[in-house]
Amino acid sequence: LFNWSEYTLNDSGLWLNSTQVDMFSAPYAVGVQRSDGTTINTGHLKSGGYNAVLNGLRGQSGGWAGLIQTRPDGTVLRALSPAYGLETGALPASVLDDYINRVWQKYATTTLTVTPFTDQPNTKYFGRVSGGVMNFTNSAGATVTSFQKPDASSVFGCHKLLDAPNDQVRGPISRTLCAGFNRSTLLTNPNQPDAASAAFYQDAVTNHYARVIHDRMADGKAYAFAFDDVGNHESLVHDGNPQQAYLTLDPLS
Repeated sequence: LFNWSEYTLNDSGLWLNSTQVDMFSAPYAVGVQRSDGTTINTGHLKSGGYNAVLNGLRGQSGGWAGLIQTRPDGTVLRALSPAYGLETGALPASVLDDYINRVWQKYATTTLTVTPFTDQPNTKYFGRVSGGVMNFTNSAGATVTSFQKPDASSVFGCHKLLDAPNDQVRGPISRTLCAGFNRSTLLTNPNQPDAASAAFYQDAVTNHYARVIHDRMADGKAYAFAFDDVGNHESLVHDGNPQQAYLTLDPLS
């Protein structure tokens, strides 16, 4: 039984987040003490949240219970993220095909508008599917990047056919697509990213791992897939002058 966290510490301060990108295991929250002595934290589960996440996966048909790994005596060690569930065979490779196909069908006749930067509301990209490929143009009408129809591995891992290079065009568009696919908001809102968390995970075909984790978090925030920070829904604390940092275990119940 083990877990890990992620952080960046530099002259601009500390960024510390809990993560379930790879697995849901020993539950914990992260926190930071500010220079004025106050603390902020995130990542705590609701009361009974640990078992509720596991039971949520057990109760979800389609192989999601197979993400849970145990010791020989039955003690739960972790729930793998769906990206690894595909690798182990717990989830079928076709687990997201229905939703992905519906998205590709919708945007063959509708435009998907992506506004990837909150501080640049006039920077928009427009996606349409043609010949099985989603092409994005900028406001001048020039094609800036294109995406082949992704598979479940690309969606859950936010890589492969949804690769997100560290640039200012394809990467930000891909991050937004990845979040929309995992949260199943691409059919209900042609303007992405969708900021309203109440609309997330409402389709029957969705990332149920991310759904049950977010649902059991005290503040609703988690890092359940690679770009769960799109729209600031991740479990992150930051301070420019941190005095102490905390990792606090939650009950295994």
